[in-house]
Amino acid sequence: MRSLLRKNIANLKPYSCARNDFTGQAEVYLDANENWRDFVGNTGRNRYPDPVCSLLRRALDEVMGLPFEHTVVGNGSDELIDNLFRCFCNPGQDSVLLMPPTYGAYRVFADINDVQVKTVPLDAEFALDFPALEQFLQEEKAERTETSRCKLLFICSPNNPSGNAFPLSQIERVCKLFDGITVVDEAYFDFSPFESAVSLLDKYPNLVVLRTLSKCWALANARIGIGVASKEICAVLNSMKYPYNVGGPSQDLALQALMHREDVQAGLQGISEERKRMGQELGLVACIERVFASHANFYLVRVSDALKLYHYLAQLGIIVRNRSKELHCENCLRITIGSREENDKLLSALHSYKD
Repeated sequence: MRSLLRKNIANLKPYSCARNDFTGQAEVYLDANENWRDFVGNTGRNRYPDPVCSLLRRALDEVMGLPFEHTVVGNGSDELIDNLFRCFCNPGQDSVLLMPPTYGAYRVFADINDVQVKTVPLDAEFALDFPALEQFLQEEKAERTETSRCKLLFICSPNNPSGNAFPLSQIERVCKLFDGITVVDEAYFDFSPFESAVSLLDKYPNLVVLRTLSKCWALANARIGIGVASKEICAVLNSMKYPYNVGGPSQDLALQALMHREDVQAGLQGISEERKRMGQELGLVACIERVFASHANFYLVRVSDALKLYHYLAQLGIIVRNRSKELHCENCLRITIGSREENDKLLSALHSYKD
């Protein structure tokens, strides 16, 4: 892993904030230059939060089975994605491998960090193209130099925007093929029938799995992303993140949500049932040409005219996502599974639509 790190990151002496230096309980805190007043009602908001989210990570271990010593919490998964680029990829030299269509932020963070993007597209059915992947990796190894190589590979499973997940055996096959850092983004894992790539961590120290509380756990506003990786990678990510990257209110909200595991599981079952119903109902809509299989909390659908239909729905106050510019997604809309009432409003509007 250290051979893949940028030298400046490998040699970094991390900043140690006040809450790193002292982690116990005290009566008087005069170490962090905080205001002793709490203007919003004895909430502790005048104090800096735990910089490594220890209580939250222990709860993630207990509730979600994400090992405490193998986790790092980010301000959303996006922070973790950006930090992975900054840890491993030398700007203007190294590259990242993406398999489009996929989550668009990967390319944005690559561009921000001046990292070249190389692609091995999914096939037209949104499946991993292993022959093309193997050929690319063979050619990439032959073209490497001492200062330039492919450092990161991203797999989104279930994939956004297509909705399909990749079986664990396929994820492991990618880990075997790629000798850089394989990042498996499992933002929609809770909706999928497949096993998590977290189970592969003991075998593949170059694997990073990303999870989130934004989807199934309904905390999109709190911005809680979770990286699961080797102790060494977690230590590096912690060494170069912002000192207090996840605010106390967000940590508290996450802890509260994790106390409602049964409610979340019941909600997940409801989404699963509604997804099944919507898959059947969308297939009966005249303007929808295809409903792609989904292991997430949304459907990708191909329609006769995506832009026209998008504007028609928007005028009715129904917002979906136009994904037509993505590879293999011509005239495709992405539709989130909402409440039954919201979904029925959408279906009614779709049935009233005239091409």
